[in-house]
Amino acid sequence: MSDRLAERIADLDWNSLQQSLDVHGYAKLPSLLNTTECQEIINTYEEEDHFRSTVNMARYRFGIGTYKYYDTPLPDVLQQLREGLYPELAKTANRWLGQLGHAAAYPVTLMDFLDRCHKEEQTQSTPLILRYEAGGYNCLHQDLYGKVSFPFQVVFALNQKEEDYTGGEFLLVEQRPRAQSRGHVITLEQGEGLIFPTQHRPVLGTRGYYKNTLRHGVSTITSGIRYSLGIIFHDAK
Repeated sequence: MSDRLAERIADLDWNSLQQSLDVHGYAKLPSLLNTTECQEIINTYEEEDHFRSTVNMARYRFGIGTYKYYDTPLPDVLQQLREGLYPELAKTANRWLGQLGHAAAYPVTLMDFLDRCHKEEQTQSTPLILRYEAGGYNCLHQDLYGKVSFPFQVVFALNQKEEDYTGGEFLLVEQRPRAQSRGHVITLEQGEGLIFPTQHRPVLGTRGYYKNTLRHGVSTITSGIRYSLGIIFHDAK
């Protein structure tokens, strides 16, 4: 792993990030990727050898835009992010399981977790790059690809809002039992990331913890082109 990126990940205030995940259900990362790294990732979009699959979102009524799943081996920066972010998020994932009355289930390393995916025939890589032009958007959804899933994923903004595009805010909607849903609109600067739940999160109520379901999406891009990077930790079937 690149020393510089590894140091940036290690230097994150993980106590504050985990507290934000517990309280709010999501946590913003500072500019973990620099401008050069963001542009290098954007440049891969036109290099088809990097990808195993391309999805036209309109075809499946997912929204309007295109995303591409990276093939293995992943580009170095993506592999570093996936491996470097996983261990601290696994700690939070196991803590959340404990709050819901379950035993810890997530191993310390990404490699061990992916071994579990592969035993369930989930062998296809899931990190992806997303591209939206003006008028594009992403419907609310969850990224689940098989029996095994990891409770967190991370999205990074690869170009700059208000300079390269307008609109295109990240949307996170939380469905609360016996109550109306709550929405979050989150803006990311270039290189910043957002950790958010893949499927649900524990919330403390009067009778203990219960699950709130979450879905995420992207609001309509009103001008320009928006690129983002999605780091999903479980593989797909």
